[in-house]
Amino acid sequence: MVEDRRPTLQTVAARAAVSKQTVSNALNSPHLVRPDTLDRVLGAVAELGYRPHAAARQLRTSRSHVVALRLEPTADGISGAVLDRFLHALTEQAQLRGYRVMLFTARDDAAEIAQYGELVDELRVDGVVLTSTHRGDPRTHWLAEHGVPFVTFGRPWRPDGGMDLSPAAAHAWVDVDGATGTRAAVEHLLALGHRRIAYVGWPAGSDTGEDRRGGWVRAMLAAGTVPDGELESLWLGVPDGAGAGAEAAEHLLATAAPTAFVCASDSLALGALAAARSTADAARSGVLPAVVGFDDTPVARAVGLTSVAQPLTEAADRVLGLLLGQLTGGSTGPDLDIADRQVLLCPNLVVRASSAHRTPPP
Repeated sequence: MVEDRRPTLQTVAARAAVSKQTVSNALNSPHLVRPDTLDRVLGAVAELGYRPHAAARQLRTSRSHVVALRLEPTADGISGAVLDRFLHALTEQAQLRGYRVMLFTARDDAAEIAQYGELVDELRVDGVVLTSTHRGDPRTHWLAEHGVPFVTFGRPWRPDGGMDLSPAAAHAWVDVDGATGTRAAVEHLLALGHRRIAYVGWPAGSDTGEDRRGGWVRAMLAAGTVPDGELESLWLGVPDGAGAGAEAAEHLLATAAPTAFVCASDSLALGALAAARSTADAARSGVLPAVVGFDDTPVARAVGLTSVAQPLTEAADRVLGLLLGQLTGGSTGPDLDIADRQVLLCPNLVVRASSAHRTPPP
């Protein structure tokens, strides 16, 4: 007889120096486990390659241990990598806890909602993770009305672009504070001596874009380096992409003479960087306008672009933790304090050559 050497719950418990019940809680009810203990248990799970027995657990819990997520339409090759990285982190975290992520496609919100009925009724998925939330989002209302556990990666937004604080939007969510990220970018450039700092963002109607632009506005007003009346002339909203970013930067350089740019994405920033390098003044003086992007994509790292990095691994971990809390009967519903079920993460600025040690022109 071949001995079964697969790691067991007891094996993981011994490696992490905890009880079997703590290992079970870490996998099925992570909200019950202290963060340091949870990290230790999940580390032991990964190290030993432990996987719960799926069939036995499904019979015991009457759950499929599958969560669904819509695969977004193909986006810009640079900025589209952000959700890809979130998805990878979510899938990895789910596997550590014995869950699987089921991907599906839909052309729009209505088609996505139509998929929910089949996913829940026929395929028995346990819950849903939503991305790309927006004002008046019908998906969250449908899921709430039908009692389907869900968590969004993205805040609920009001029609006026602010965060929706109504009872209908009191669901669990995790998001990244874009305004804090762009404010940090402006403050970094101010510390280098820049005063006329332009912003290249997205057209009106983008909730995430308005959030990021708001950080630039508040930082510039606080610095007082540009009269309030001139601030409007220092920003443009354009579709995402390097080409649009280059055109916007060229226009701003010709009309507003900024010495630095903060951009809503790395795609726009790469275009602004190309435009900055091609200006006649830069060619003569050797002094280039500084450029800061957002999302810290692999391309940004490759070309030395300063960028705001989103904590995507932490976001995925928090999203999954909130969802599993609902699935296992934890208090992650409306009775839980808002601060514990609505999480706003802080990004961090990664400084590279596109802004480091840049002295603005006189």
